[in-house]
Amino acid sequence: MNKETSAPFTPTATGKPLVGIVMGSTSDWPVMEAAARLLDEFGIATERRALSAHRTPDAALEWGRGAGARGLMVIIAAAGGAAHLAGVMAAVTPLPVLGVPMESVSLKGLDSLLSMVQMPGGIPVATFAIGKPGALNAALFAVAILAQGDERIRQALDAYRAAQTRKVLAAQLP
Repeated sequence: MNKETSAPFTPTATGKPLVGIVMGSTSDWPVMEAAARLLDEFGIATERRALSAHRTPDAALEWGRGAGARGLMVIIAAAGGAAHLAGVMAAVTPLPVLGVPMESVSLKGLDSLLSMVQMPGGIPVATFAIGKPGALNAALFAVAILAQGDERIRQALDAYRAAQTRKVLAAQLP
Protein backbone atom coordinates (compact mmCIF):
# COMPACT_ATOMS: atom_id res chain seq x y z
CA MET A 1 0.00 0.00 0.00
CA ASN A 2 1.19 3.48 -0.77
CA LYS A 3 1.30 5.40 2.51
CA GLU A 4 0.30 8.74 1.00
CA THR A 5 -2.82 7.54 -0.78
CA SER A 6 -3.50 4.18 0.89
CA ALA A 7 -3.79 2.78 -2.60
CA PRO A 8 -3.10 -0.94 -3.09
CA PHE A 9 -0.85 -0.31 -6.08
CA THR A 10 2.62 1.11 -6.40
CA PRO A 11 3.62 1.10 -10.06
CA THR A 12 6.08 3.66 -11.25
CA ALA A 13 5.45 5.47 -14.48
CA THR A 14 6.99 3.73 -17.43
CA GLY A 15 6.55 3.93 -21.16
CA LYS A 16 5.48 6.74 -23.40
CA PRO A 17 4.10 9.85 -21.66
CA LEU A 18 0.30 10.09 -21.84
CA VAL A 19 -0.17 13.26 -19.79
CA GLY A 20 1.58 16.56 -20.35
CA ILE A 21 2.11 18.76 -17.32
CA VAL A 22 2.92 22.30 -18.32
CA MET A 23 3.29 25.27 -16.02
CA GLY A 24 3.94 28.95 -16.54
CA SER A 25 6.99 29.02 -14.28
CA THR A 26 9.34 26.67 -12.47
CA SER A 27 8.02 28.24 -9.26
CA ASP A 28 4.79 26.28 -9.92
CA TRP A 29 6.61 22.94 -9.67
CA PRO A 30 6.21 22.41 -5.90
CA VAL A 31 2.43 22.39 -6.43
CA MET A 32 2.41 20.50 -9.71
CA GLU A 33 4.82 17.89 -8.39
CA ALA A 34 1.86 16.53 -6.41
CA ALA A 35 0.03 15.84 -9.70
CA ALA A 36 3.14 14.27 -11.23
CA ARG A 37 3.65 11.99 -8.22
CA LEU A 38 0.03 10.86 -8.23
CA LEU A 39 0.21 10.05 -11.94
CA ASP A 40 3.46 8.16 -11.28
CA GLU A 41 1.61 6.08 -8.67
CA PHE A 42 -0.89 5.07 -11.34
CA GLY A 43 1.96 4.12 -13.66
CA ILE A 44 1.14 6.95 -16.04
CA ALA A 45 4.20 8.57 -17.55
CA THR A 46 4.22 12.35 -17.89
CA GLU A 47 5.96 14.96 -19.97
CA ARG A 48 6.78 18.04 -17.85
CA ARG A 49 7.60 21.53 -19.07
CA ALA A 50 7.76 25.09 -17.81
CA LEU A 51 6.53 27.35 -20.63
CA SER A 52 4.96 30.76 -20.41
CA ALA A 53 2.14 31.97 -22.63
CA HIS A 54 3.66 35.44 -22.23
CA ARG A 55 7.43 34.97 -21.93
CA THR A 56 7.87 31.99 -24.29
CA PRO A 57 4.82 32.13 -26.57
CA ASP A 58 6.41 30.45 -29.59
CA ALA A 59 7.73 27.53 -27.53
CA ALA A 60 4.39 27.17 -25.71
CA LEU A 61 2.49 27.10 -29.01
CA GLU A 62 4.89 24.57 -30.51
CA TRP A 63 4.64 22.31 -27.45
CA GLY A 64 0.84 22.46 -27.40
CA ARG A 65 0.44 21.91 -31.13
CA GLY A 66 2.70 18.86 -31.06
CA ALA A 67 1.25 17.26 -27.92
CA GLY A 68 -1.01 14.78 -29.69
CA ALA A 69 1.67 13.76 -32.18
CA ARG A 70 3.97 12.98 -29.24
CA GLY A 71 1.33 10.62 -27.84
CA LEU A 72 -0.09 12.80 -25.10
CA MET A 73 -3.78 12.26 -24.42
CA VAL A 74 -4.40 14.91 -21.74
CA ILE A 75 -2.73 18.20 -20.79
CA ILE A 76 -2.66 19.60 -17.27
CA ALA A 77 -1.81 23.30 -17.50
CA ALA A 78 -0.98 25.38 -14.44
CA ALA A 79 -0.56 29.13 -14.35
CA GLY A 80 -0.93 32.07 -12.02
CA GLY A 81 -1.94 35.68 -12.40
CA ALA A 82 -3.29 36.23 -15.91
CA ALA A 83 -3.29 32.41 -16.28
CA HIS A 84 -3.51 32.22 -20.06
CA LEU A 85 -1.43 29.06 -20.47
CA ALA A 86 -4.37 26.65 -20.19
CA GLY A 87 -6.36 28.68 -22.71
CA VAL A 88 -3.45 28.81 -25.12
CA MET A 89 -3.09 25.03 -24.88
CA ALA A 90 -6.82 24.54 -25.46
CA ALA A 91 -6.67 26.85 -28.47
CA VAL A 92 -3.96 24.85 -30.24
CA THR A 93 -4.87 21.21 -29.48
CA PRO A 94 -8.06 19.15 -29.43
CA LEU A 95 -6.76 17.25 -26.38
CA PRO A 96 -8.57 17.72 -23.05
CA VAL A 97 -6.93 20.58 -21.13
CA LEU A 98 -7.21 20.59 -17.35
CA GLY A 99 -6.41 23.96 -15.80
CA VAL A 100 -4.88 24.41 -12.37
CA PRO A 101 -4.87 27.99 -11.08
CA MET A 102 -1.79 28.83 -9.03
CA GLU A 103 -1.94 30.89 -5.88
CA SER A 104 -0.76 34.45 -6.51
CA VAL A 105 0.69 36.96 -4.09
CA SER A 106 -1.81 39.76 -4.52
CA LEU A 107 -5.12 37.93 -4.92
CA LYS A 108 -4.27 34.45 -3.52
CA GLY A 109 -5.12 32.75 -6.81
CA LEU A 110 -8.56 34.23 -7.34
CA ASP A 111 -7.17 36.12 -10.34
CA SER A 112 -5.80 32.87 -11.78
CA LEU A 113 -9.08 31.05 -11.20
CA LEU A 114 -11.18 33.77 -12.79
CA SER A 115 -8.88 33.95 -15.81
CA MET A 116 -9.25 30.22 -16.41
CA VAL A 117 -13.00 29.94 -15.96
CA GLN A 118 -13.72 32.76 -18.40
CA MET A 119 -12.78 30.81 -21.51
CA PRO A 120 -14.94 31.68 -24.50
CA GLY A 121 -17.45 29.12 -25.71
CA GLY A 122 -15.81 26.62 -28.04
CA ILE A 123 -12.41 26.55 -26.32
CA PRO A 124 -12.97 24.41 -23.21
CA VAL A 125 -10.65 24.28 -20.22
CA ALA A 126 -11.74 22.14 -17.30
CA THR A 127 -10.69 24.24 -14.32
CA PHE A 128 -9.89 22.90 -10.87
CA ALA A 129 -9.30 24.34 -7.41
CA ILE A 130 -6.48 26.75 -6.68
CA GLY A 131 -3.14 25.17 -5.81
CA LYS A 132 -2.32 21.66 -4.62
CA PRO A 133 -5.93 20.42 -4.25
CA GLY A 134 -6.51 21.44 -7.86
CA ALA A 135 -3.30 19.75 -9.00
CA LEU A 136 -4.31 16.49 -7.31
CA ASN A 137 -7.85 16.61 -8.69
CA ALA A 138 -6.57 17.44 -12.18
CA ALA A 139 -4.31 14.38 -12.00
CA LEU A 140 -7.22 12.20 -10.85
CA PHE A 141 -9.40 13.61 -13.63
CA ALA A 142 -6.66 12.77 -16.15
CA VAL A 143 -6.58 9.24 -14.72
CA ALA A 144 -10.37 8.99 -15.11
CA ILE A 145 -10.12 10.13 -18.74
CA LEU A 146 -7.40 7.59 -19.50
CA ALA A 147 -9.29 4.84 -17.62
CA GLN A 148 -12.01 4.97 -20.26
CA GLY A 149 -9.71 3.23 -22.72
CA ASP A 150 -7.38 1.26 -20.43
CA GLU A 151 -8.58 -1.53 -18.17
CA ARG A 152 -5.40 -1.48 -16.04
CA ILE A 153 -5.84 2.21 -15.29
CA ARG A 154 -9.56 1.73 -14.59
CA GLN A 155 -8.80 -1.03 -12.08
CA ALA A 156 -6.14 1.11 -10.42
CA LEU A 157 -8.57 4.03 -10.16
CA ASP A 158 -11.24 1.76 -8.69
CA ALA A 159 -8.70 0.51 -6.13
CA TYR A 160 -7.64 4.07 -5.29
CA ARG A 161 -11.23 5.16 -4.69
CA ALA A 162 -11.99 2.04 -2.63
CA ALA A 163 -8.92 2.76 -0.49
CA GLN A 164 -10.15 6.33 0.06
CA THR A 165 -13.53 4.98 1.14
CA ARG A 166 -11.94 2.49 3.58
CA LYS A 167 -9.77 5.25 5.06
CA VAL A 168 -12.77 7.51 5.71
CA LEU A 169 -14.88 4.69 7.14
CA ALA A 170 -12.03 3.58 9.41
CA ALA A 171 -11.44 7.07 10.81
CA GLN A 172 -12.29 7.52 14.44
CA LEU A 173 -13.07 10.80 16.09
CA PRO A 174 -11.75 11.63 19.57
